[in-house]
Amino acid sequence: MACNHSVWRFMPYRTGSRGLPPLMRAFEIVGSDVDNFECPRCGAHDRERHLLMYLRASKILDWMKGRSILHFAPENRLPRWIEAAGPAVYTACDLYPQSPHVRRVDMLDMDIASESVDMVIANHVLEHVGDVDRALSEILRVLKPCGHAILQTPYSTKLHHTWSDEGIDTPQARLQAYGQEDHVRLFGRDIFERIEAAGFESRVRQHDDLLGDTDPSLAGVNRAEPFFLYRKPA
Repeated sequence: MACNHSVWRFMPYRTGSRGLPPLMRAFEIVGSDVDNFECPRCGAHDRERHLLMYLRASKILDWMKGRSILHFAPENRLPRWIEAAGPAVYTACDLYPQSPHVRRVDMLDMDIASESVDMVIANHVLEHVGDVDRALSEILRVLKPCGHAILQTPYSTKLHHTWSDEGIDTPQARLQAYGQEDHVRLFGRDIFERIEAAGFESRVRQHDDLLGDTDPSLAGVNRAEPFFLYRKPA
């Protein structure tokens, strides 16, 4: 757990799965566990807990020591664990920063030197950006050779191809079509191929590969969500 405490239950996101748009249930979305979303003790969301568990189990958290980390849309609690790992540089960034500790960076046009970052973390960010291919190109550009990118994002196991349409242009329409008012697409199963086509090498791992001894229901995470770990080739 992010706060190292056991809890009786986790709080749902909004009204949980019963409040999901019917299309989202039919599309079998792999993303947040909306029924076991927020820790009542520390407030950590399931995607923070799962990513922290993945970082620990894969030893990536240890690997961060002395490295340069660029973290988009930093969660409220995950940064302290990353900073505690001892990176040489930790840069929290967002297109619309809500804190003076967060730097303004546009993922589509980063004012960051090429091959200057060891790791980019974008946990549930790609579903929000206007141009995914440009974002992936920029992430690849700023990464050092053999640098890593963590690119968690919700996707549908039913859709063969990512779905977006310019006509879906209101919060209510995006909620019904993509699952959230500020999402601009719903990734399909092609998300993995799309990231590799941008030039990344896949290091994707499944929950049971890294966390086979962890009961997802007790941890409040979605067993179906893989660890979206990618590497820039040497």
